[in-house]
Amino acid sequence: MAHHRVQQWATFSRLWWLYDAKWQSPFQSAKVIAHYLQGKHKPIYHPLSDTGDHVVVINTKEIAMEGDLWRTFKHFHHTGYPGGFSETRAYQVHDKDPTRILYKTVYSNIKGTLLRRPMMQKLHLFADENVPEDILKNVTGQIHQVMPVPKQLNEYSKEDREKFPRLFDWPKDYIINPGNKKNQS
Repeated sequence: MAHHRVQQWATFSRLWWLYDAKWQSPFQSAKVIAHYLQGKHKPIYHPLSDTGDHVVVINTKEIAMEGDLWRTFKHFHHTGYPGGFSETRAYQVHDKDPTRILYKTVYSNIKGTLLRRPMMQKLHLFADENVPEDILKNVTGQIHQVMPVPKQLNEYSKEDREKFPRLFDWPKDYIINPGNKKNQS
């Protein structure tokens, strides 16, 4: 009977999740992050109760947008006064504050009730991997990335690069001369 008490405590407790936003779309990531902030992954979820968990997001300065969305996607703001409307392109917002784009996309993915702001207080955004130790010690799980991150060439070992199948082999006497016309005879 005692194990049910532990299971119940684990269900009602607020967990801390880690999400790496490196090379991830902010729009697809925001849906997953909002899911955890609202507590929809728990069996006790109810739309009128705040049962969500904390989410720590790292590497927000390395998010990726498709196509020319950096240039064409705009963030809107209004001060509430006449003539107070402004729009800013995504790359300008990202240059000012690397966490702002992900914050606004997560904010727009949570339903606009009175619980939205308390849920957003449980979102912790960091531009790089430098997370304060008191936050990092609370992290208990990791949220899977929505898009696979490809490995860079320098991350492969020399043996893996040599084993990789080649399309063709260069001839031994082939000389690469990238446009240097002075040495040609």
